[in-house]
Amino acid sequence: MHVTHLSLADFRNYARADVALAPGPVLFVGRNGQGKTNLVEAIAYAGSAASHRVSTDQALIRFGADSSIVRMRVQHDDRAIVIELELNRSAPNRAQANGSPVRMRDLPRYFASVIFAPEDLSLVRGDPGVRRSFLDTLVVQRTPRFAGVLADYDRVVRQRNSLLKSARASRLPAESLTTLDVWDDRLVSLGTELILARADLVDALRPHVARAYSAVAGDDHRTRMSLRLSIDADPDAALDASALADDALAADGDDGTTRIASRFRARLTELRRSELDRAVTLVGPHRDDLVLELNGLPARGYASHGESWSYALALKLASAEVLRAEAVAGDPVLILDDVFAELDEGRRERLADAVGGFEQVLITAAVGADVPERLAATRIGIAAGTIVAEA
Repeated sequence: MHVTHLSLADFRNYARADVALAPGPVLFVGRNGQGKTNLVEAIAYAGSAASHRVSTDQALIRFGADSSIVRMRVQHDDRAIVIELELNRSAPNRAQANGSPVRMRDLPRYFASVIFAPEDLSLVRGDPGVRRSFLDTLVVQRTPRFAGVLADYDRVVRQRNSLLKSARASRLPAESLTTLDVWDDRLVSLGTELILARADLVDALRPHVARAYSAVAGDDHRTRMSLRLSIDADPDAALDASALADDALAADGDDGTTRIASRFRARLTELRRSELDRAVTLVGPHRDDLVLELNGLPARGYASHGESWSYALALKLASAEVLRAEAVAGDPVLILDDVFAELDEGRRERLADAVGGFEQVLITAAVGADVPERLAATRIGIAAGTIVAEA
């Protein structure tokens, strides 16, 4: 899969932009603040309906404009798909695929990309919510129907929290809250699906992360990934995803749903009083974390800046490898936003080796010389929201 054409109208600092793209590596080069990242952000947004930089779509619409248009042509073998997005300030956003309306949350069905940017250092050093978002984005890319599961789960948590607040305000006894039992059923059902999907994803990522870290860092470091689940009483227990799945399978003979759901319900019962006191849902995937370790120590807090950077990059390269292995549409488009300036020459060359086999790699850099020449055969110059050179 690769992008062959991108058109923008009133997106970020671009009044208009129109650029043809080739398969293989493509380098966007220009001084900082000129709009290189804005171009690749538009491409990544077209596959996820989310920005890797901001939480609100309003920031993507050019100052003074009421709406923004992103139009992109994607090619896979002999099949072409035209994706068109309209982002609006005062109306719902709209999306089309080959002229037919589609839901924004269904965009991963039509296009897949993986972007690595400086902000991704927070995958290692940031709060658990960043890592949960990383997992859930990739879960949806693997299985697009989970966009609906996630939306439903978030809705249940909000409704349940609202009920808990009402119960606290009215001082109702826990045994009288029969309505809460209904929301518990939905919370357990949807939450169990997400827990198992994340566990399966971590299993798939683990060997790719280990290889990618070694490939980028060039050192003999041991990486380990596990899930810390709020359904377990010990808040410091980090569960290995494969062990979780194997334990569940041995216990009930299915995919683990029965055992995880049972543990989920037991934990809800145990914390019912605390939830009523605090008026918040304390158990579920929204409280879980992805634990990252390096050489037996938590990467968060112990890894150096360079190690954290390499770990975050390894997570994104592993994501691309997982999607590449499973997607019927071929390779995801790999986007490396301002990555090479952070790497020494040895790491630059090793990263070039690691990404060289992808069908399309889009790279941004302020200094073209930072990027190995084999990744810079196609160069597109950017200045002040304008395409100024192409070679």
